[in-house]
Amino acid sequence: MFDGLKNKLSSFTEDAEDDVEAESAAETEGESNAEAEDEELGEDDAVESQTDATEQPPEQQEPDTTTEVTESDETEPEESDVKSEADSKDEQKESSDDDGGRGLGQRAKLLATGKTVIDESDLDSHLEELEFALLGSDVEMEVAQEILDGVKENLVGDTRRRLSSTGNMVQDALRESLYDVISVGQFNFNERVQSADKPVVIIFTGVNGVGKTTTIAKLSQYFEEQGLSSVLANGDTFRAGANEQLEQHADNLDKRIISHEQGSDPAAVIYDAVEYAKANDVDVVLGDTAGRLHTNEGLMDQLEKIDRVIDPDMTLFVDEAVAGQDAVNRAREFDDAASVDGSILTKADADQQGGAAISVAYVTGKPILFLGTGQDYDDIDRFEPDVIVDELLGEE
Repeated sequence: MFDGLKNKLSSFTEDAEDDVEAESAAETEGESNAEAEDEELGEDDAVESQTDATEQPPEQQEPDTTTEVTESDETEPEESDVKSEADSKDEQKESSDDDGGRGLGQRAKLLATGKTVIDESDLDSHLEELEFALLGSDVEMEVAQEILDGVKENLVGDTRRRLSSTGNMVQDALRESLYDVISVGQFNFNERVQSADKPVVIIFTGVNGVGKTTTIAKLSQYFEEQGLSSVLANGDTFRAGANEQLEQHADNLDKRIISHEQGSDPAAVIYDAVEYAKANDVDVVLGDTAGRLHTNEGLMDQLEKIDRVIDPDMTLFVDEAVAGQDAVNRAREFDDAASVDGSILTKADADQQGGAAISVAYVTGKPILFLGTGQDYDDIDRFEPDVIVDELLGEE
């Protein structure tokens, strides 16, 4: 899962590590050489001073005691000499303030504590590489920029241990930035369902053919494992064969299905399922709806009526992870049209790019809740942002 993006992210962290480590080594060597030169100059000055003292002629070494020093013989330093000394100090200060505002004194302190500075110039080319990697993996442009900004904020101008792996530092910065993007809106799905008044009504929407009906069946099995009963409601009265498809899943799972004839009012079907759940102490109602595009006004009106009549606890958007940028765009459009509470991405096991998994939550402000990872009923996993980030960075 997400192998293509995983390889690109690995290339970024490795290349950034190599270059920043090389810069750090060069910087350390340069400052060590400067310190050595200062020491040599200090030793030379000491030797020269001692030589001058020992090589003076005897008449200069022993002052003439008969000569009287008068007040007029004591001379003040000339103004030009004082000015020259002040200028020299100013030049030294300016020199120490170079290199990003960090003087030699501050840099020496950083070196003494085993730290050095990561400059933006060390990362520019690699951040450009990261941007291409993200966009090439169908990450939405706004999301890619947010990740880049996060990496910069976590690294540039910060300090790091010279002896630690820069790759770890870069990788940690990338991990935090990715997590901030994909964890948007996350909530405890299980806790919300368990604590809500029963029955909990969940409506599923999305375009046709993305695995919406199969996802409903998977969640029915998921709730069973959580100790919650469920009833299936076929609100997809638009598509021929929709009843038969959901009925097959219900038979396989030994679940009750509520359905009407093709062309019936979807809101009426789901209403009947809610009434059945109340009468039979069923915990969760899972309502299918017709696959639609957000531009189909008739089908969107159906969603609005379901929302008005049923007032569901959650409306979940379903799409394929492999749809990439298309899934991201549809998630945004459906949220604008019908206000979803979260998303489920199917076929995540076949997704090489990971663009949808990274982008959907950020562009909608609503969390990804589940990933479909296969054809069996138990092939559905809770979307855990920290687990996903670790997998993207090869740390699972």
